[in-house]
Amino acid sequence: MALQQQNKLLITIKKALQQAQKQGDLAQFALPEIELEVPREKAHGDFASNIALVLAGRAKKAPRAVAEIIASHLPKESFLRKVEIAGPGFLNFFLSREWLYETLREIEARGLAYGDFAGSKDEKILLEFVSANPVGPMNIVNARAAAVGDTLARLFRAVGCTVDTEFYVNDAGNQADIFARSLEARYQQLFNPDYPFPADGYPGEYVRDLALVLKRERPDLKDLSEKERLAFCKRWGTDQIVAKQKADLKSYGVEFDLWFRERDLHEAGALERTIAFLKERDLLFSEDDALWFKSTSFGDDKDRVIIKSDGAYTYITADIAYHADKLKRGYTKLINIWGPDHHGYIDRLKAAVQALGYPGETLEVLILQYVALLRRGELVKMSKRAGEFITMEELLAEVGKDAARFFFLHRSPESHLDFDLDLAVAESSDNPVFYVQYAHARIASIFKQAKELGIPLPKSSEVDLTELKEPEEIDLLKHLALLPGEINAAANRRAPQRITQYALDLAGLFHSFYNHCHILNQKEGLRAARLCLVQGVQTVLQKVLVGLLGIEAPEQM
Repeated sequence: MALQQQNKLLITIKKALQQAQKQGDLAQFALPEIELEVPREKAHGDFASNIALVLAGRAKKAPRAVAEIIASHLPKESFLRKVEIAGPGFLNFFLSREWLYETLREIEARGLAYGDFAGSKDEKILLEFVSANPVGPMNIVNARAAAVGDTLARLFRAVGCTVDTEFYVNDAGNQADIFARSLEARYQQLFNPDYPFPADGYPGEYVRDLALVLKRERPDLKDLSEKERLAFCKRWGTDQIVAKQKADLKSYGVEFDLWFRERDLHEAGALERTIAFLKERDLLFSEDDALWFKSTSFGDDKDRVIIKSDGAYTYITADIAYHADKLKRGYTKLINIWGPDHHGYIDRLKAAVQALGYPGETLEVLILQYVALLRRGELVKMSKRAGEFITMEELLAEVGKDAARFFFLHRSPESHLDFDLDLAVAESSDNPVFYVQYAHARIASIFKQAKELGIPLPKSSEVDLTELKEPEEIDLLKHLALLPGEINAAANRRAPQRITQYALDLAGLFHSFYNHCHILNQKEGLRAARLCLVQGVQTVLQKVLVGLLGIEAPEQM
């Protein structure tokens, strides 16, 4: 079957490398992930690999010499017709046509599970992302993080990992205190317009809206002490924001498995226990009336204050306690997706993980870069006063969930993104999400016509697939066969953009096939084979769009 066959080719290459090492033709070193691609030139075979170029440095040999060694150790396989070495050391594989036909049978047999790893891995991942402060609307970087994190979770599950997604609610820090003072002031102004608003307060209209709700629910709040009012505003206000965040994320197709409150750490005494743990291991010291964490012992560039001279905890203290809690829950891999300008925080948190008794690589951090919004080719100024939106909710209202997710996922998460608002709503082939969704709608139209003509949709197991001979047909089959490897590579490299590109390429190949190959007005044998091919493309488009990218696969457009 296709998944097994593609793995079979990868396994065959890996066995050749292992045999070469065993016989001393290659030095002993850890073998990396092997990737396959479809060559642009048909003369270069069905699939190609650059593994020889990747290994040349470790093997201390020229890439072409490494390729020759690999080729000499490849076992004889019925599906492998021949292997050629091209250029500096690319390995080009020529496969039997039956190998490609088997792809359609595999897709039919597995349906939307096609491309998934048929098993489970030992890795248990906690993927934390978005984690926007509960003090206001989510912004466009939060929207990017939500799309990236949600699709990565889908990819990890597809390759057999156990994954939980978590949103960390920072409801116990300084920002939450400022928000509480802002809400309390707006509430008081409903009774006394001259009540002072804090200089560092949140001026957004949403705070006034919350104050109106609060007045209706708690008109007696003004009669409590200031301490009681602020405590209530902090808890009630952040709860309201979190409820809105959950609703907005759900409309975006993102639902977290877990929501973790920072205030729960404080109320449970987790920070005190963490400090006691570090003290027992002699990893703290006092200086300048403050308590410091010896993070330089674990590779950080300087030691970090965890309790300030005024007795207040720093941000890192709660973060250490939070990650200690994550590890106690049995996760073997912690992946955090952070926004821009957080590079400097990585080493200190990795140091904390090591201080807790775990390898530094247990924690992995992905840093998202900034998003710039463009309208008519001009940068959109992030100003509410100018009437330009900056929130995730407003972006979704402008371009829709599907376009937002696709555009955020179409570039590497760690690259700056220019988001073209006009392109995102354009109904043309220039709009990538429209282009891909239109391919699916075209397929639905074909099946609708077939039904109207009384033509049943065939099963690939009952059809002579050797009728598929045209270049456009073979190109589609090859691309369908690539999906399992693309899912694996996208998950392992934390590269969801590989999946959007795969979808675009598949749509392009299908549109080319549609324009060159008639389907319904053919002799029965060829018509049945092409309908099987179209069904395979539809299944894979649904898998990629709905299953991995969280985007709709429309029946009509």
